[in-house]
Amino acid sequence: MRGKIVWLGVLLVTAVCVSRAQTQAPTKKKEIQITWLGHAAFELVSSGGTDILIDPFLTKNPATPAELKDLSRYHPNFILVTHSHGDHLGDAVELAKMTKAKIVSVYMPEPFKKGELSPELIEPVNVGDHVTLGDVKVHVVPAMHSSEPSGRPVGFVVEFADGRSVYHQGDTWIFGDMALIQEFYHPNIILMPVGAVADGQSPRMAWIAVTRYFKPQVVIPMHYGALPGSSTEADLRAVFGKDPRVVFMKPGETKKF
Repeated sequence: MRGKIVWLGVLLVTAVCVSRAQTQAPTKKKEIQITWLGHAAFELVSSGGTDILIDPFLTKNPATPAELKDLSRYHPNFILVTHSHGDHLGDAVELAKMTKAKIVSVYMPEPFKKGELSPELIEPVNVGDHVTLGDVKVHVVPAMHSSEPSGRPVGFVVEFADGRSVYHQGDTWIFGDMALIQEFYHPNIILMPVGAVADGQSPRMAWIAVTRYFKPQVVIPMHYGALPGSSTEADLRAVFGKDPRVVFMKPGETKKF
């Protein structure tokens, strides 16, 4: 009997020690670092250090701070391009040649040939594809827009190691298959284009798309305040109200999530 009591005591002490150890050593949160470079240009850095530039329209972007127009400051591992319009393709070809980072996009033969881009620096994808880039996985999804002089418009859902994902919508109008993007990838953070009507999606239409089809924790407006005729922050606030999920960033600002 005494032996059983001793063993019960040992088990109890062990359980208490394990419980204290778990309490004292909480799991470290994995951070996603997002920098808005103006218009639709973003830099994402994963917890594992994978550095991704998206739509790097920088040197000719009126909204990009002067110090961030210097391409030599960037050292991306990969460059994602949603489509071939100049305000999205931007400096992607030059950056790829400088840094040897691959461009991930639907194949754009005309701008790639014009820029004399080596085939080794191109990772061609199509809607429905996914590629593993360092410690992240990128899913290619449709977008409702155009893409001249070549290619087709897409969006990217960047999935991180902890399961969270960031959806860069590119240039798009609302479309019903956004429901499938939510069902398959359930993005936590949405980078939402809200240009003027001439850019394809007004703030009101962008907000309808997000609230109808998605359940994000964070919505970061983009594609405004740079080019003539673009929406202003005041225009956006008039539509979004005080929804706590909306996070306004300044060009050049970095936030961690």
